[in-house]
Amino acid sequence: MSLRLSRRSALKGAGALALTAAATGAIKAPAIAQNTPIRLGSVTTLEGPFATGGQDAYRAMEMLLQADNFTIGGRRIEWTRESSNAQADVALARARKLIEQDNVDIIVGPLSGAEGIALKDYSATLTGKTIVNGSSGASDTTLRNPSRNFFRFNTDGTQWMAGLGNYVRRTLNVSEVTVVAGDYAFPYAQVFGFSLEYCRAGGKVNYLWSPLGTTDFASQIAQIPRSSGALVVVHGGTDGLAFMTQYAQAGGNLPIIGGSIMADQTMLSARGPHRRLMVGMVASGPMADVIDDPMWTDFVARYKRMPNAFPSPSIHAVNYSTNLMGVIRALKEVNGDLSNNQAAFQRALAAQKFKAPTGADVSLDHNRQAVSDIFLTKIEERGGAPMTVAFERARQINQTLGTPEPAFLALGAPSRNNTGCIAAS
Repeated sequence: MSLRLSRRSALKGAGALALTAAATGAIKAPAIAQNTPIRLGSVTTLEGPFATGGQDAYRAMEMLLQADNFTIGGRRIEWTRESSNAQADVALARARKLIEQDNVDIIVGPLSGAEGIALKDYSATLTGKTIVNGSSGASDTTLRNPSRNFFRFNTDGTQWMAGLGNYVRRTLNVSEVTVVAGDYAFPYAQVFGFSLEYCRAGGKVNYLWSPLGTTDFASQIAQIPRSSGALVVVHGGTDGLAFMTQYAQAGGNLPIIGGSIMADQTMLSARGPHRRLMVGMVASGPMADVIDDPMWTDFVARYKRMPNAFPSPSIHAVNYSTNLMGVIRALKEVNGDLSNNQAAFQRALAAQKFKAPTGADVSLDHNRQAVSDIFLTKIEERGGAPMTVAFERARQINQTLGTPEPAFLALGAPSRNNTGCIAAS
């Protein structure tokens, strides 16, 4: 707060000086045209399986931009929103439109895993433009062939599973699980993070994959081995809702372990038979509905005043907020100056250290990837509604889960054929 007041005072003083100088002709006009807007573009999913999460992402972004009256360094923020459908080619087309037709300076987005890899690759072809992630969590977006123009202030899908595999094997004492997961980049990262811990702890895993957008899971449900002690569900959006609804209707009763976007208000706010199975579900991720942190309490209170808000922000609202906070802070530090191909702005982005809406410390590593806290959560009924409650917090988890980067890279990229299930030697 004191920094903001100080900067405003400084800006006010600078503005007065500029007026005086213009009147006397003593100095030249500043390099930045203060009436030129900062053009901010964004991409999220308002179509497809994650449409609800995309709407919530934009709700949270609007809340943050309103807090600064859409103005930084005396420059108006002109915000252009685009929608994708969780498909990489569509997200790439929308990003190209923002850069090449709308001439935006910065993009915040996208939401889904493969989309993130596509926009990272696109950013590497750009000069004087910056792409900051939205909520996508594929590990290879920043871990392999990172782009200097791409920044991610949210942790990735592998990081989000930190602690969960060990908890299921060692604390819940489940010796065999079946993983049901989407067959694309983000679930690969989540499954990799879970399996790495769980298999090293002596657990056995069966894997069942399905394409994004699957609506009929009957044959997959029939393939779940009877020997499974729990079901690890790494779906989200309408895929997650369809799977859980059909599993409940089929009489499924295995304990549910959730991927990070299962333990989310976009799932919990939907009514249906799946709710019976979700209470008690253990999961992990970058946030929870209930976190004992005053910064989170304040963020949730402000979020709930937004039109059509959920009872608590979704994971996508939190991730887009965290990334936009990095952008806003860096823009303030350079007083809105995006000259010289955004060199000063990108240096400011890379050096950011701040607290996410959850109260977790956030910083970036050498690949411009977030290092931050991960929460173990359990779904409980609170006030007649299901809520994810944080019961354990792993601090400052990096992208390789503490493994030296060369050794982690040697494990190979996460995929359906490289699940990270490597038994301890």
